[in-house]
Amino acid sequence: MTRLVIVDDDPMVRTGLRLILGGEPDLDLVGEAGDGRQAMGVIRDLRPDVVLMDIRMPIQDGLATTELLLAQPDPPRILVLTTFDADDMVLRALKLGADGFLLKDTPPPKMIEAVRTVARGEPVLSPSVTRQVITAATGGRGPQRQEAQRELAKLTEREREVAIEVARGSSNAEIAERLYMSVATVKANITRIFSKLGTDNRVHVALKVRDAGFL
Repeated sequence: MTRLVIVDDDPMVRTGLRLILGGEPDLDLVGEAGDGRQAMGVIRDLRPDVVLMDIRMPIQDGLATTELLLAQPDPPRILVLTTFDADDMVLRALKLGADGFLLKDTPPPKMIEAVRTVARGEPVLSPSVTRQVITAATGGRGPQRQEAQRELAKLTEREREVAIEVARGSSNAEIAERLYMSVATVKANITRIFSKLGTDNRVHVALKVRDAGFL
């Protein structure tokens, strides 16, 4: 059972998410909050596995709340909620370590699957969204190409193939299928990629791949 908390300042959004997620047998909606400050107390008391976090909120926004939560021991998975898929605040949340993001108008079946994916420890970044996020971060120019290429030269050929799939927004299962690897081997490769690039964030890997001109 995956324990969920919804954080959004719009009561109608919370109601909609409650209706979508509340009927799933493996998802337990344990609490809600209307702003980031309130969310800190709710999450501390209820200790959910996944938090659906709105970005733009009064009192304390989703960025500040995400940063505070991820600085704590054993934080929940954070799935950012947004209206615009190229929002700069989304990029900043992902750089802080959020596990992915959802558009608020995502169809219910895909939203449910996204929550389950994040609960399994995999990110939620569709290929189209990944391209938009990377473009927003780099201005579409790749200004640090040589540096990025030097960084990626630390990887083996197989690790570079995995890194490119990560940059395309592929899940671990999709990478395994495309590169004829087991999921466990994909995870081991990603762990080594993170270590060599000095990161623990798939978005950072995607940015390096884009800067290097591999996409």
